[in-house]
Amino acid sequence: MNATLAAAPETKAAADDYLDLKDAFGEFMTTFEAFKDSNDEKLAQIEGRFGADALTGEKVERISRALDEQKRALDMLALKRIRPVLGREDRAGPSEHKAAFDAYMRSGDDRGLRSLDTKAMSTNLGGSGQDGGYLVPPETETEIGKRLSALSPIRSIASVRQVSAAVLKKPFSATGPAVGWVAETAERPQTSATTLAELQFQTMELYAMPAATASLLEDSVVDLDQWISAEVEAAFAEQEGTAFVTGDGTAKPKGFLSYTQVAESAWAWGKIGYTLTGVSGGWPAADESDVLIDTVYTLKAGYRQNANWVMNRKTQAAIRKLKDADGNYLWQPPAGPGQRAMLMGFPLVEAEDMPDIGANATPIAFGDFSRGYLVVDRAGVRVLRDPYSAKPYVLFYTTKRVGGGVQDFDAIKLLKFGTA
Repeated sequence: MNATLAAAPETKAAADDYLDLKDAFGEFMTTFEAFKDSNDEKLAQIEGRFGADALTGEKVERISRALDEQKRALDMLALKRIRPVLGREDRAGPSEHKAAFDAYMRSGDDRGLRSLDTKAMSTNLGGSGQDGGYLVPPETETEIGKRLSALSPIRSIASVRQVSAAVLKKPFSATGPAVGWVAETAERPQTSATTLAELQFQTMELYAMPAATASLLEDSVVDLDQWISAEVEAAFAEQEGTAFVTGDGTAKPKGFLSYTQVAESAWAWGKIGYTLTGVSGGWPAADESDVLIDTVYTLKAGYRQNANWVMNRKTQAAIRKLKDADGNYLWQPPAGPGQRAMLMGFPLVEAEDMPDIGANATPIAFGDFSRGYLVVDRAGVRVLRDPYSAKPYVLFYTTKRVGGGVQDFDAIKLLKFGTA
């Protein structure tokens, strides 16, 4: 009976979150219908004798901004539903590492972690002492990884590989596999030697430094594992998101926009191909959607099956107004709460670090990022407790090592708003 009563508030909170998400999605769809009506009115005025009314244009922009805000709210509500509560769940006892780590977080007592080091005769389990901090328990590291996948746009669609070394070396065939056809009883001729090259993905250090009050650390009800995960998720995701898009590869991952970009007709391995709008900083004067179609079909069929669009909110707002030759909107809202909007039948991922539409900018990417971009996580998230630097607060210097880069240059294409 007591267990039922204790679980009731959490169950009610989950039900309330679901209702909030459902209501927010209904409001979002209502706003989208209003946007379509207003934009249709504006297009009709443009085709008329006197052109578009300024008030109608302002109305379209206002509703478009409201759509962006409501979509952001939907994303936050969907993320809130997958977050665990910070209160302890005592249905299962903590692991030895988790209990030792909890004692270190609350009071700085690292005897348990040092004991684990002694047992393992390795720094891979407990950590490296006060100078380098201690590794969080595996369940906490898993929780941080799950949240980053939900928050970090490129990580959510890229391949993610965990390694134990500082560098991942990945060989690939520069000339393609050596194969051929032969008859069943015919002699097998010697194939030409395969030329192998190597991609290297260096892991770089990413850090966050959340602060806690003494009362929080003394409160035994608060699960500090969940607290540290919640505190570092936004900081890690924001820095990752920028690096995976525009990072220069120096002390950070290399973003896919930082590689050499060439026109698709001149594409070669090691470069990212693009198609052109034919207008510097703008869309073509007519049939704007044609350049999007061209971008889709620069990608080989095998990659299109799992392709995504990647752009920021401003670019998405511009595309939201476009129609195809039959008068249908190219952009379609999510089919349900927590799902992605669709553009020409492909999911659309919002990455705020993508550039805005401008002269010679590449604000739109399209491709199979699971094959095109690789995120490399080095195993272990490390925490160093610092009770001295910001008294009366306790700082927790939290680090993880992450790398990333393009692994298949044929899998990602760009749309460039330029003429060459």
